[in-house]
Amino acid sequence: MKKSLGTQGLLFPNPVLVVGTYDKHGEPNAITLAWGGVASSGPEAISIAVRPSRYSFEAILRAGAFTVNLPSIEQAAAADFFGISSGRQTRKFEVTGLTPVRGEFVDAPYIAEFPYNIECRLVGSLDLGAHTLFVGEVKDVKASEDLLDAHGALDWEKAAIITFDSAQRVYRAPGQEVGKAFSIGRRFIAADGA
Repeated sequence: MKKSLGTQGLLFPNPVLVVGTYDKHGEPNAITLAWGGVASSGPEAISIAVRPSRYSFEAILRAGAFTVNLPSIEQAAAADFFGISSGRQTRKFEVTGLTPVRGEFVDAPYIAEFPYNIECRLVGSLDLGAHTLFVGEVKDVKASEDLLDAHGALDWEKAAIITFDSAQRVYRAPGQEVGKAFSIGRRFIAADGA
């Protein structure tokens, strides 16, 4: 038997997305978001949902750009801080000691210490009520070289990218590998005779 949770938890775990922007004074700022993800694979695009009241909201619209930075376990406290403090009153990079780096392809900073960074050019927005969904076309992806596997892909376990469990309101570390995507389901194709 199943129990209705209403809208508690929605989809989880969520990626912890630390979104980098420059404010109206040209100061680097970042906000932590849990609502977002891949929006398209061709062209590659990321979606993020931001409340209009947030300081980063206008910065994204003004620059037409943002970065998405994925923190590791080591940066969990800083990522949390980026989400619970406002750039209106706080220079978040100074407080955390993290390093903003000017994007190579967009007018937004990425975070040097975070293992994975995505530069995005704003290509669309949709007012959904409490949040506005911003869609950014991916212009570049950066990853720490020491966290790449033999094929040049990010080793997620080694990178220790964190997720947000919105039902329990906790950050979680990567778990065990369950099976190879686009592979473990093939047993049903064989059983179906397709």
